[in-house]
Amino acid sequence: MNSQRWMSQNFFIFFITWGIFLPYWTGWLVQAKGLSVTEASLIMGFGLLARGASTMFAFPLASKYWSNQIVILILTICSLIVTVIYIPFSSFVTLFIVTMIFNTVYPALLPAMDSTAGTLVQQDGVNYGRSRSYGSLGFIVSVFINSLIIGYWGEQSILWSMMAGLFLILFMRFLPAPDVVLVKPVAVERNWLQSMRNLWQVKSFPIVLLVVVLIQGAHASYYNYAYIYLQDIGVNSYYIGIILNIAVIFEVFYFVKADHLLTKWQPSSLLLVAAAGSTLRWVLIFSFQNVWVFMLSQSLHALSFGMAHYAFIRYITNNLPKQQISNAQGIYSAVALSLGTALLTLMGGFLYEIVPALAFLGMIVCTLPAIALIIVTRKHYKY
Repeated sequence: MNSQRWMSQNFFIFFITWGIFLPYWTGWLVQAKGLSVTEASLIMGFGLLARGASTMFAFPLASKYWSNQIVILILTICSLIVTVIYIPFSSFVTLFIVTMIFNTVYPALLPAMDSTAGTLVQQDGVNYGRSRSYGSLGFIVSVFINSLIIGYWGEQSILWSMMAGLFLILFMRFLPAPDVVLVKPVAVERNWLQSMRNLWQVKSFPIVLLVVVLIQGAHASYYNYAYIYLQDIGVNSYYIGIILNIAVIFEVFYFVKADHLLTKWQPSSLLLVAAAGSTLRWVLIFSFQNVWVFMLSQSLHALSFGMAHYAFIRYITNNLPKQQISNAQGIYSAVALSLGTALLTLMGGFLYEIVPALAFLGMIVCTLPAIALIIVTRKHYKY
């Protein structure tokens, strides 16, 4: 089995579903389920807390007992079951509960995929950037197709699209896979608490983690309110998907070339550029509240997200042993992509109700400290 091709295919299929969840889920709760922006923001914010707890504790612990393939299989089946449970409910309380459950299982697929990729990079020599670029391509395809589907059938089609994508992930679990992802962890690797202690004893890890928490958390308003914001400034639903895809197109270009062009760059340098690009992105959206500047700012996603994510993956694959990768991925997904984003989602929702564009400017409360932290610590911790 060709590990590079297998990983590329799995990233592609997973990000088809991520291209539904990330840009459209808040909009689906508002438009299809009848919630207010504040109610949907509250649900998604607490959903991120559930996601954070799951990816920090449940996912790394499961990875100590089951192979990567089995972990992904279990998470996929559970996610499918919860999407069915969504169908009859429309009240705030019931949607809150179901979303908590959904955020406990579905987003954990992201660190599961990245952890699998990290193992393949270490043991099979897989080119991470190349495989991850297929994930970004899947996201592009998903957002484009769903923008057309939503434009024709309405926001209620978002849930059905998610179900279809999860069935594709499930189908992939029954195809041949590289031997390394089928290996069950040995008993010696199952002391989760000791494993976590060892991870935190790597001196540079807490610093790198804090930096990526700040940079990735700053995407909270973009992930949750970009779809609604574009509607508010008069963009037709048919074109929103195309506009959102601009960001991921630049992300694809970055991931395709990253392993070749940036081999000599240290993670700290990559993170510094990412934080600066992120700051510029949110300032542009606030300063020029029109669709053309928003489209221009989308090119900076290659820096604000792509470069920061790649820097963290490079850091853990170069500095951590195999048994620590799932721990690091779980913490990264929990804190950087979930808990930090959850807090900023609540703040962004409050700012959005005042002035929509202010929700984006508010994100520099994270990116500016990230820049300062990198400058102060990069030489001492040598990351």
